[in-house]
Amino acid sequence: MGKYDVVIVGGGIAGLTAAIHTAKAGKRTLVFEQQKRFGGRAITNKKQGVYFNLGGHALYKGEAYEAFRELGLRLEGSTPSIDAYGMWKEQVVPLPTNISSFFQTPLLSWAGKLEFAKWFIKLGKMDTSVWNEISIRDWIETQLHDPMLRNVFYALLRTSTYVLAPELHTAGPALKQLQRSLNGVRYLDKGWGTLVEELRKLAVQLGVELVSDRKVGIIEHQDQNVHSILCQDGTRIEVSNVILTTPPSISHKLVPHADQTALHTWNDQSIPVTVACLDVGLRQLPKPRNQFTYGLDRSIFLSNHSREGKPRPAILSDDGTQLISLFKYQGAQTDAAKDEAELEHVLDVVQPGWRNELVIRQFLPKMTVVHDFPHMNRTEDPGPAVPEIEGLYVAGDWASHGELLVDASVASAKRAVSHLLNTREEIKR
Repeated sequence: MGKYDVVIVGGGIAGLTAAIHTAKAGKRTLVFEQQKRFGGRAITNKKQGVYFNLGGHALYKGEAYEAFRELGLRLEGSTPSIDAYGMWKEQVVPLPTNISSFFQTPLLSWAGKLEFAKWFIKLGKMDTSVWNEISIRDWIETQLHDPMLRNVFYALLRTSTYVLAPELHTAGPALKQLQRSLNGVRYLDKGWGTLVEELRKLAVQLGVELVSDRKVGIIEHQDQNVHSILCQDGTRIEVSNVILTTPPSISHKLVPHADQTALHTWNDQSIPVTVACLDVGLRQLPKPRNQFTYGLDRSIFLSNHSREGKPRPAILSDDGTQLISLFKYQGAQTDAAKDEAELEHVLDVVQPGWRNELVIRQFLPKMTVVHDFPHMNRTEDPGPAVPEIEGLYVAGDWASHGELLVDASVASAKRAVSHLLNTREEIKR
């Protein structure tokens, strides 16, 4: 297949983003994706006219959003209303997200409401990095006084990060994500597959070579330098720079003698995050007001990603079917049957009669959200370079330097490319 300046292993958002930036820098770039489709966990499947992501996806206005805008992506979709409810002891009650609900909600005492208002005003302009060295639990238990307000913040931070580990998740990045949520999130028309397709087309326009359904076997290196890639079908590609956007466990397996490199540390410290996700397509909502519901005494969240009315709904079906996504945030132990039953029960409470409106459903019992996140047990942030092997880099949602979710994927991809380009320039000089 010839010689390449850069080979990227993995054709998800991190891989495609990295490829676009190396190609823009004039590097001959090749991307390998082991699946038949590009996009990884950002693919969208159309079923009976309904567009299903692999679990509900929301785009925050962070590193990824800004990077996509800089690349000229359209990102067509909508920003939902901030009106929200909390589920507490089988009751659905308003959360204080606007003036009306602030006065009406029975969840908080007056002291709790005033404390809530104080923190949300403060959060809008707070430097969240001052909380990078403590956990979410320590932050909540030391900074918040009202017991119910603590439950509300646990729910908000859990939903913003998708992580059910308040004793491990560092508070600073989580609060930064919550801060961004105040600016609204974006649901994309016809799912995140449209974003993947925009990235794929741009990569092709820039001359990137994309190869799907091809599995990489070994990253070959010698004398502490990358020199080639060997695919499982026997194909060998000569290359001096490789960006791995695979999970840490896979990256570790692809590199001979990885135990002698930082890949071992990064794999050993990683804590994957999973959720159970139930998506249901409904002809109409039995309770139209209950669009977003946070579990306050259980680790769940419900969201309508195709909200009716104004602002314009994200288009997630061809016939107006409403797409509701529910999450059960998971810990180390999971039970698919119990998780599905709990999510159905939440629907019974929030949208009673939903079964009579059901068009189609999708249940993902254990969907990986990220392969690692900023947590208290981390010994170091992964990447962008593997220091023991010249020309080897990592990117992906797990290669975070404080960013979360797709922001980590995009930021780490840009870090890897920047490091690669700067290193090669230094070698030339």
